[in-house]
Amino acid sequence: MSSIIITGAGRGIGKACALAFLEAGWQVGLVGRTAAPLEEIAAGHANALALPCDVTDEAAVDAAFDAGLAEWGRIDVLFNNAGVSLLGSTIDEINVDDWRQLIDINLTGSFICARAAFARMKAQDPQGGRIINNGSVSAYVPRWGSVAYTASKHAITGLTRSISLDGRPYNIACGQIDIGNALTDMAEKMTKGVPQADGSIAVEPVMDVAHVASSVLHMAGLPLEANVQFMTVMASAMPYIGRG
Repeated sequence: MSSIIITGAGRGIGKACALAFLEAGWQVGLVGRTAAPLEEIAAGHANALALPCDVTDEAAVDAAFDAGLAEWGRIDVLFNNAGVSLLGSTIDEINVDDWRQLIDINLTGSFICARAAFARMKAQDPQGGRIINNGSVSAYVPRWGSVAYTASKHAITGLTRSISLDGRPYNIACGQIDIGNALTDMAEKMTKGVPQADGSIAVEPVMDVAHVASSVLHMAGLPLEANVQFMTVMASAMPYIGRG
């Protein structure tokens, strides 16, 4: 039975993916800052393991990954999903502490979790595994007022490419899923109207988050000789192609 650790598993995309993997028969480690939602998801699932921790705390992350490793004997996949966003504003209006907090969670947290996964995948026998990073369509083009979030997601692409290259000798694959307007609590505002580049407010199309879960499941289920390096899954008519 294959195993996966999912960060940010308590809600939104992470929760949808956790439930999809459990339904598909995977062993699933649920990482998040708050224990209650993780335990609620795990309830009734023999293959679920709640691993509450802060992804920015390397000691806590190492302990969580060690707990998963002890439970399953190996870690096959990490879905590096935990992240936050900031309310839209131009760069001059962004508080530096808010910038630092976002970068700490979105980028440093992803680095810490990938670091923990890579080390254990490198050491286990048989050697290898897969890391899937949650990017965003913002890893390619910005949304208005998203300088902190967009910068963090561009950096995730660099993290993905570097891990993909450095993992080759150890049979560790790394890919990235870039998501646009999946309907979660974070994207609910899209259905009511959000700022556009021309200064207008417009409702944007959204898609069912289940399409993200099935996409991650496909990426994770490939043999290690194959890799989805980058996948974009998005609401078909959202303002991404031709954004601006």
